[in-house]
Amino acid sequence: MITARPQTYFKTTSGKIILGDSLDVLRELKDGSVDLIMTSPPFGLVRKKEYGNVDANEYIDWFRPFAAEFHRVLANQGSAVIDIGGAWNQGVPTRHLYHFKLLIMMCDEFGFHLAQDFYWWNPSKLPTPAEWVTVRRVRVKDAIDTIWWLSKTPWPKASNRRVLQPYSSSMRELLERGYKAKKRPSGHDISEKFAIDNGAAIPPNLIAVPNTESNSFYLRYCQEQGLPAHPARFPTDVPEYFIRMLSDPGDLVVDPFAGSCVTGEVAERLERQWLCVELIEDYLKGALGRFKRETTVRCTADPDDSDNYYRVPRPGILWNGSHGAPLPADGGAKRRLRVRDNAKGKSLELF
Repeated sequence: MITARPQTYFKTTSGKIILGDSLDVLRELKDGSVDLIMTSPPFGLVRKKEYGNVDANEYIDWFRPFAAEFHRVLANQGSAVIDIGGAWNQGVPTRHLYHFKLLIMMCDEFGFHLAQDFYWWNPSKLPTPAEWVTVRRVRVKDAIDTIWWLSKTPWPKASNRRVLQPYSSSMRELLERGYKAKKRPSGHDISEKFAIDNGAAIPPNLIAVPNTESNSFYLRYCQEQGLPAHPARFPTDVPEYFIRMLSDPGDLVVDPFAGSCVTGEVAERLERQWLCVELIEDYLKGALGRFKRETTVRCTADPDDSDNYYRVPRPGILWNGSHGAPLPADGGAKRRLRVRDNAKGKSLELF
């Protein structure tokens, strides 16, 4: 069900959910009243999804009025963080550029600054798109979302001290045995300060978070109530990272494309003021489950537990020196016939 007139759907002492068009809601907010916009808008896909995504070729024009409102309502030291996945062009194994064009549009037309680009790696992502990855084998699986951190000024309020990570085992070993200051082969001069134990490491702009919550409270609530779960949720770790780094308790966090209100759940737990807006009521019925239990601070994981880390194997780790069959001259444009070799227990491609 889609409503034409915004209305308060749910509220707590810290925030509220609005059912309605987020453009209408944004236009009612005062200039400079928002400290952080944390959102994941519908992606610009070439195939329609049930949550109402916009065609990638029309995405920039569709998003332009939102960009104007984002810039107006943000405080001078505020930030807009946009999680947006890429898309494949229809029928060919090449990537659409809409999410890069979105970034350029927001900077060139509205004066946003790209504070930093982040990349959310979902280690549990299935090998998609199947046609190019598992059938024709001409691409690797797409497991990255881009996250644009935009700001109105080159100096938005931020602190990476709030998102520090435990030292790696190799770094802990280096600190224990000591480090001799020297120039690296790359030309970087590593000083003695490198060997100072600061207690934790500054994280990179790669965020490794699996999107696996098959037994989460939210999904159980939707199943028990017979409600549709939103199919494009990001895990709570993603908004939590940016809410902690870019806002203070009491600041206003807004998600104009709220979906199942993950941002609202996290903002409530982190004691921020918050506002979530969603156009489809069926998704908000399930979102209420996020606020049906007592909001508590999550327990900190054991830094020494190796299961808390995701490692990317170096390229070529399984290469045995053999190049195998020649690369297809047509780049995989024609599907190859695949047959099963039962004696060797594997599939073979016939060129």
